[in-house]
Amino acid sequence: MGSKKQSNKINSPASSLAVSSCMVNFSEPEGYIDSSDDPPLSDGASLHCTYTVTVYTGYGVELQVKSVNLSEGELLSIRGADEQGALMVLANHTLLVEGQVIRSPTNTLSVYYRSTPEGNIGIFQLHYQIFRLSCSLPKRPHFGEVSVLDLLPGGVARFHCHMGYHLQGEPQLTCLNASLPVWSGKLPICRALCGGTVKNATVGRVLSPSPHHGLNATQDRSCSWSLEAPKDQRLHLHLERLVLGPTDRLVLWSGLDAGSVVLFDSGHGGQIPFEGVISEGPAVRIQFITDQPNHNTGFNIRYEAFERGHCYEPYLQNGNFSTTDPLYGVGAVVQFTCDPGHSLEQGPPVIECISARDPYWNDTEPVCKAQCGGDLSGPGGVILSPNWPEWYGEGEDCSWRIHVDEDKRVLLDVQLLNISNSDMVTITDGEELATRILGRYVGGSSPFKLFSTTPDLTVTFHSDPAGLVFGKGEGFIINYMEVSRNDSCPDLPEIQNGWKTTSHIALVRGARITYQCDPGYDLVGQDTLTCQLDLSWSSQPPFCEKIMYCSDPGHVEHSTRSLSDPKLLVGTTIQYSCNPGFVLQGGATITCYGREPGTPVWTSGLPHCACKSEDSVSCENPGLPDNGYQILSKRLYLPGESLTFVCYQGYELIGEAAIKCILGNPSFWSGPLPLCRVHCSLVETPQEVCKCSYVLTDRMMSCSQPRVLWQPCFGRKQNVSISLCLLCLHPSFPLNVFAHPTLFCAWCFSSSARRSLIRLTQLVFLRRC
Repeated sequence: MGSKKQSNKINSPASSLAVSSCMVNFSEPEGYIDSSDDPPLSDGASLHCTYTVTVYTGYGVELQVKSVNLSEGELLSIRGADEQGALMVLANHTLLVEGQVIRSPTNTLSVYYRSTPEGNIGIFQLHYQIFRLSCSLPKRPHFGEVSVLDLLPGGVARFHCHMGYHLQGEPQLTCLNASLPVWSGKLPICRALCGGTVKNATVGRVLSPSPHHGLNATQDRSCSWSLEAPKDQRLHLHLERLVLGPTDRLVLWSGLDAGSVVLFDSGHGGQIPFEGVISEGPAVRIQFITDQPNHNTGFNIRYEAFERGHCYEPYLQNGNFSTTDPLYGVGAVVQFTCDPGHSLEQGPPVIECISARDPYWNDTEPVCKAQCGGDLSGPGGVILSPNWPEWYGEGEDCSWRIHVDEDKRVLLDVQLLNISNSDMVTITDGEELATRILGRYVGGSSPFKLFSTTPDLTVTFHSDPAGLVFGKGEGFIINYMEVSRNDSCPDLPEIQNGWKTTSHIALVRGARITYQCDPGYDLVGQDTLTCQLDLSWSSQPPFCEKIMYCSDPGHVEHSTRSLSDPKLLVGTTIQYSCNPGFVLQGGATITCYGREPGTPVWTSGLPHCACKSEDSVSCENPGLPDNGYQILSKRLYLPGESLTFVCYQGYELIGEAAIKCILGNPSFWSGPLPLCRVHCSLVETPQEVCKCSYVLTDRMMSCSQPRVLWQPCFGRKQNVSISLCLLCLHPSFPLNVFAHPTLFCAWCFSSSARRSLIRLTQLVFLRRC
């Protein structure tokens, strides 16, 4: 089979269970991935295996499910890689069924399997084979066409534009061989240019310039075209479309000189000559002035040259005509018919060339407009968006009802679907009383086909009245035809922002189609549909809806929460507050925010409410300031309690005299410790206080520099020296004594003080005040 198998075993650090991992590589064009090929495991070992199939560049891997039988806790995931090599999930075990076919987008596909933690292993067998990858179908340019000879590598796509538009980009692209085949260049676009010159003009079209986007949005404000017909011929200009803004102006001159005759000037008002204008000579000049080119305003002018003595050649957009005289001389009769999907309006179906002196048509050409709804029958036809090939209007509501013979069915071939995201096409199967929706579509879609299960099918179209806000699309082209009944269910369409897989190639009775959504989208509806005995599907196809909400983060124990939006849409905030007796730890508010791509998430994790015990929320005693003390001192203070500081006599308080315990995580004091600074006005010099040393002898305590602070209390400096040294050196003296000078003086000369001095003999201390 050309496979390489590697297996290694590691011990899980989180548990005593062993984990066995293996990687198996396949490179043959066909083979099987079988769970029975896994390496033997010891008891209680969990298995993690990755099977990778890599084939030749330009080929993909088609995987078919032969059997799958897994228990709860096991995982089987089918994965592919995009053109950048990023991993993408194609299917998982919850949606795998026998016969289901899964195709990789590139030349690599992998299967990841994980057993239960206890080592229980299920059974699965998958068959793979290669298939040719191809380039995606190139999108038809707006106002242009594309023809594709082959989508396989080497195939060519050719592009061209409708009359009046110019191709910008390569007219031909080639499909290049790669892990994901791609076209050789960027898809070209068709644009109407601002101005130009046409020599030997015979037939053509002049269009108002296509609008620019971004930085060039204000370009093309004044455009001029010059048309010159062959010698001795004149030009007929037919105004197919003329919708001018309030400041737009269109002027047509018969000639190229400044003094030429004006054939039409929209700035002068008057009736618009929809029948057209004819030049006096062979040349015409066209000038268009606008503030802002856009798709909603502008003009289409078709021109054709003709010889004198003849009528000009008629023209019918989206239709054809027949004539009795191909030279269109006097007496020529022309009869008009419209293309399928259009109806004849604004003119008769037959016109005649009259007046031998100066021939002209006796009436204007009619207009073929795409129908907005109607009853359709017969073997086939086409449904076009209103006003096709021009932009459809805002607020359109159209319904086309198709009916074929009772023993027939309807095939819809959707060739083009490019509408705005605010507009919708809906396709329903059956008569009015028993309809079933086959699909709803917004935005753009690749070509697809649908079959009805009854002789009746309805297509409805609704465009948003606010189309100027959301923009408009190009429109749609839907062919329909009568087909015979068969023994299979009609194919269901792909869904936007998701994909489908089928259990059988032929959608016979019992076949299943499974839908899945891209990351960041939710599936709305049934994910699996079954073809029933009456050849109808078990339910309507689902659709993928952009996830614009966050999942509920849950409640926090011992708390209440308030939501700004119960639907938890992007922007919703949730605020948590703890119950009495608990304190919040973490952020109190979380917000739902959106990600592109991906699913909206919360800005942070949930907080939690901790029990408000004294230790968990209290402030610790911050300590004493030098030369000061606390009033009602204790080890812990609850939030809201205050602590007061006082300085000793002769010192002044610098800072807050009281600080408060503030609740927090952790709690904190409202300010720093204050300072106790000496009051210099009470001493002779600062050095007397700040630089005094004290010596304790066996009989008496004395200071080298006596302090005069207590002089009012004592008459002698010797006593002052004793009191000061006691204050500095004796830690056992009660603080309430020092707080009052009179009490201090009485205590110093008491018998207890003298006994204290005796106990301190034979000690020598040096200390700064």
